[in-house]
Amino acid sequence: MAERYCIIMAGGIGSRFWPLSKNNYPKQFLDIFGTGKSFIRTTFERFLPLVPAENFLVVTNAAYKATVLEHLPELREDQVLCEPMRRNTAPCIAYATYHIKARCPEASIVVTPSDALVTNETEFHRIIAMGCDFVAQPEHRDALMTIGIKPSRPETGYGYIELPAGSSLESRVVEINGFKEKPDLERAKAFVEAGHYLWNAGIFIWSLDGIMQALRTFLPELTTLFDQGAAQFGTPEEQHFIDEHFAQCPNISIDYGVMEKAQRRYTIPADFGWSDIGTWGSLFVHAAKDDHNNALRGKVIVEDTRNSVVNVEAGVEAIVEGLDGCLVAYRDNSLLVCRLQDEQHIKEWVEKL
Repeated sequence: MAERYCIIMAGGIGSRFWPLSKNNYPKQFLDIFGTGKSFIRTTFERFLPLVPAENFLVVTNAAYKATVLEHLPELREDQVLCEPMRRNTAPCIAYATYHIKARCPEASIVVTPSDALVTNETEFHRIIAMGCDFVAQPEHRDALMTIGIKPSRPETGYGYIELPAGSSLESRVVEINGFKEKPDLERAKAFVEAGHYLWNAGIFIWSLDGIMQALRTFLPELTTLFDQGAAQFGTPEEQHFIDEHFAQCPNISIDYGVMEKAQRRYTIPADFGWSDIGTWGSLFVHAAKDDHNNALRGKVIVEDTRNSVVNVEAGVEAIVEGLDGCLVAYRDNSLLVCRLQDEQHIKEWVEKL
């Protein structure tokens, strides 16, 4: 059986979670639910029963290396791969893949974001192990898999995976028909009613051979670039090569660059309590609520307020009155007050600021 590796992508800044998530301390390092563990810590522990600690790689911005090691002290320094700038998920995954190739050319690889929520870890482990076993089989070494989530509602914030019409949503390996961008509400309702669409969780499983072949086929400019430093990956010269050449990588996601173009694409319909906690709205769905459906964090008093999020950092006191369906968040001398239904504008507002 092929040796398993796990790539944790942790280079984003989570701007949709402003002001909690900022450049100097982004979302993956936050304990948003008050569990005592950050998103990245929880992600690492979730995969640890499936992948040995020495086979984890975290790809992050160079500025966050020390913070990653603080949250994941089990890792060696050379397990934290540092991007000198952000270039989206395809270069991130290619970088880690070349690093793994220098260590274990027969690897099976799981790629995961650093900041998702999973509530049923037993089922999660079963599904991921099933995917790893599938891509490790010789006849499936060129298969590319992304985990699909059985939709519980018409969600407009996720991309969708299209299965062949009439497909059941049993938890078994099934070939993918196509991908759909984040839909408007009417299309999301149609997807859910059709019964053969899944949410795209952004968790990928493939063999090293399979992803290398796909990158060479669909993103040759990326592999041509990294091939120049092939002898330096896995050596002390690797970081110097990356610092010199990474800026030349195309800024493209693995979904656009590879998954939408490839042929042998598979998924496993899954239901393990997954959520991409990428927005305040998704946090609100999963957070504990008071008797008036408010999600409160910090030293907060609310009066005549319902269906709202109030989140303030330690040492801050807040009194909120007369709100319905609103968001109030304060951290590090930054304040956000808006309607929850308008949270899609937060990233745009932050850019203006």
